[in-house]
Amino acid sequence: MAITINIYYTGEKGSAKAFAKEMVDSGIVNEIRAETGNLKYEYFASYDDPETVLLIDRWAS
Repeated sequence: MAITINIYYTGEKGSAKAFAKEMVDSGIVNEIRAETGNLKYEYFASYDDPETVLLIDRWAS
């Protein structure tokens, strides 16, 4: 059974997007994606709220 966690990061003055960019640029996202059981680890920017980023984190168990 897969487990999916949705996390909304909200900030001010672009801080949520800056956080997600730093996670990608630093290589942490690739390290998480390479872990055994990781099915998805992706950030998405909100169309309705430019100060919010959604993280979808899915694991096999």
